[in-house]
Amino acid sequence: MARPFLLAQVTDLHIRVRGELCLGKVDTTAMLQACVRHILALEHPPGAVVFTGDLVDSGAAQEYAALRELIAPLPMPMYLMPGNHDERDALRAAFPEHGYLRQSQEFIQYVIDDHPLRIVALDTLIPGKGSGELCDRRIEWLDRTLALAPEKPTVVLMHHPPFQTLITYMDQFPLRDRDALAAVIRRNPQVHAILCGHVHRPIETLFAGTLASISPSVAHQVALELGAGAPLRISMEPPAYRLHAYTPDAGLVSHTVYVGEFAR
Repeated sequence: MARPFLLAQVTDLHIRVRGELCLGKVDTTAMLQACVRHILALEHPPGAVVFTGDLVDSGAAQEYAALRELIAPLPMPMYLMPGNHDERDALRAAFPEHGYLRQSQEFIQYVIDDHPLRIVALDTLIPGKGSGELCDRRIEWLDRTLALAPEKPTVVLMHHPPFQTLITYMDQFPLRDRDALAAVIRRNPQVHAILCGHVHRPIETLFAGTLASISPSVAHQVALELGAGAPLRISMEPPAYRLHAYTPDAGLVSHTVYVGEFAR
């Protein structure tokens, strides 16, 4: 059997300047370092790594400089996209050689056609807000982009998930315009999955006839609180990333990879 194309998804890094802890408690720098070491140690390394938002914690240039240094050891193509904690101009300035960040002048959204699996990244950022949106211009761009390659297996990347998680606190910061997105996805069955971040938990559901999937954070997780009105709680469950494996026969098969030292 042919070796699958592997796409690693790392999300919700929340990198701060060196020496600072996220939320005053979480060493996100050390956690990302451990994730990079883990990816480098894989017997079959991924063909590309996507970072699906909340790359840094406050959108500051110094944080992006720290991020750049932390991910520099990864030799494979890397694709970055913003979350609600990010700042578009600062991200572009920190990674000037990443030309795909400028495919769209207003938004950071792009298409990568260099791999067996087509990567379409969609910008859901509302500057200064925790929630996300897909305005008419973003939806129209996605519709045009998907229509250009209707036969090529595709994943759509978004920071904000297009569905309710039933975690009350996180659902206060939803993605707007889900119906318009659903209409586009239904017209494009080549979309094998919508890959998201934002919620800091592994969650999946069906959306518009395809799988919508949230990757856990490579740092801290949001506690599983499904009761109405439950407050936000942070849980130091093991950090993790996703490894999405694609072959023409099997389609897209996604694995959760935990980062840390565990008994074998």
